[in-house]
Amino acid sequence: MRLAKCTLKHGWDICESGKIAELYEMAFGEKFASAISKKSGRLTVLEKSFLPQFSYIALFEGKVVGVAGFKTSEGSLTGGLDINGLVACLGFVKGVKAALLFSLFERKARKNELLMDGIAVDTKYRGLGIGSQLLDAIIDYAAQNKYDSVRLDVIDSNVRARKLYEAKGFIATKQEYYPYLKFLLGFSGSTTMHYNIKSS
Repeated sequence: MRLAKCTLKHGWDICESGKIAELYEMAFGEKFASAISKKSGRLTVLEKSFLPQFSYIALFEGKVVGVAGFKTSEGSLTGGLDINGLVACLGFVKGVKAALLFSLFERKARKNELLMDGIAVDTKYRGLGIGSQLLDAIIDYAAQNKYDSVRLDVIDSNVRARKLYEAKGFIATKQEYYPYLKFLLGFSGSTTMHYNIKSS
């Protein structure tokens, strides 16, 4: 099956929040399981926490098949995953626990830098270039808005994603290992990669 080029859209309508949450759960559910154990709970939190203006979605034949989030000094796709939002969804004890665990994933965007906030593609459409198209949209957005670079973190077990980023021109700049946190995070290390807008 060869997929025609998708339609890319900046942000989405509120009626699509449930599908976006499902896509994110497909990609990152295991990673978030230590913070919110039940899938139904994760979907509820994600649906209520996303900020659509910090994302692009991919549509194929009118169906949402992918999403890519980003973070700036003004906010991020997952900006609602703060302690207030988590407590409101999960209650005080579970909300505080989830907030503490999510803080381990927290990355801050530096000045003039756009930070990736996850790419998720429907499992039925993976390997067909959708992630690549979404990544191009993020890079184009960064260039149009005068950012100097795009930064992302890829976990050590996601070899396929790293190959995509390298093919797009991202360069590994830092590696971190934390095997003692694998039982919490689901992975034991990550690599920070940068794409230099000015040299592209």
